[in-house]
Amino acid sequence: MNELWDASARTLENSNNDKQITQVPISKLHPFEGHPYKVLDNEEMDSLTESIRENGVLTPVLVRPLESAPGEYEIIAGHRRVHAAQQAGLDTVPAFVHAIDRDTASILLVDSNLHREHILPSEKAFAYKLKLEALNHQGRTSGQVGQKWSREQISDTESGRTVQRYIRLTHLGPKLLDLVDQGRIAFSVGVELSYLDADAQANIAEIAARDEVTPSYSQASRMHRAGVCTPEQIDAILSEEKPNQRETVKIRADRLREVLPSGVEGDQAEEFILKACEHYRKYLQRQRDAR
Repeated sequence: MNELWDASARTLENSNNDKQITQVPISKLHPFEGHPYKVLDNEEMDSLTESIRENGVLTPVLVRPLESAPGEYEIIAGHRRVHAAQQAGLDTVPAFVHAIDRDTASILLVDSNLHREHILPSEKAFAYKLKLEALNHQGRTSGQVGQKWSREQISDTESGRTVQRYIRLTHLGPKLLDLVDQGRIAFSVGVELSYLDADAQANIAEIAARDEVTPSYSQASRMHRAGVCTPEQIDAILSEEKPNQRETVKIRADRLREVLPSGVEGDQAEEFILKACEHYRKYLQRQRDAR
């Protein structure tokens, strides 16, 4: 590993040797400026809040003193725990206080969250960008001006090419990026759309919302290669029927023969299956209503 990374690791290791848990007032804690991870009020947050209400904050958060505001702290790891604690009515949270610079804190913030089971594409995109910028800034401030961290050195689990593609997503407008997070636009499609200018992206988002359509990879790639796309061109491309819009359900013939009446086949089989599904749907509705 690079000397800069080793120095950052030693900084944290040394501070861990004599670290103490401190109860820090929530009012003195500030979100890490520009941190990429979303704090959402959803079912997971409700569950975390209830757990903290019953048991307290079991894992201390990680913070650093703010140079510009004595007595105030910036959260490095634990934004969700702090939010849940506040929701639960707590005034303080247990914290490890590390006096480290912002670049080192940025790297720790990214690495401490990338292991999470659920992480949105947008979160990973801005996390990789934040870490790359922090590492390169460390190089400049330490006098290693000519050295640039490569994307291969940003992640232990993903290739430099993949890291580069995630960072491309930071060029997507918020509406399209939200569609990527929702899974309505594939990651690879989002990468292609990220090369379009802001006006083209806004037009795509508007048409997607209006017509409830999203571009395929082929369509996004064509728009990328075209460079400048007018609203009329985008509308024409997105109005094309895509193969995945003609949805089909495949059932093995041997399984159908087990349940279809003798002699029922072709169009009759399709009608029989639809009526059977409708009957079962009504049955399930009656069961739910009875409960």
